[in-house]
Amino acid sequence: MKFLWCTINVKDMEESIRFYEEVVGLKVDKRFPIGPGEIVFMGEGETKVELIYDGSDKWQGSKAGISLGFETDSLDRVIDLVKEKGIEITGGPFQPGSDFRFFFVKDPNGVNIQFGEHK
Repeated sequence: MKFLWCTINVKDMEESIRFYEEVVGLKVDKRFPIGPGEIVFMGEGETKVELIYDGSDKWQGSKAGISLGFETDSLDRVIDLVKEKGIEITGGPFQPGSDFRFFFVKDPNGVNIQFGEHK
């Protein structure tokens, strides 16, 4: 069995796409309408982030206990990038051992996003 995607119900598709493109570095893989809404799959590998917008003004995000983790070659570069974008760092940076550092932000929908760097 393989893990295919993590689904996030979004309140603003374009804002969410911008975050995952500009901050996380994912590209739109597939994009298609569903009734008045839209589904977008992001990522180039086997596992994707699926963004779903239902087309209504009654957004009810589901973010409790969800955290998506992304590895970077330079944690300092990502810290600078999120600061430039005006995104608040909600936790960290932390270094629980000598070989891994990480920090957290929230995406536009309140989902915890962790960026980590292995040394």
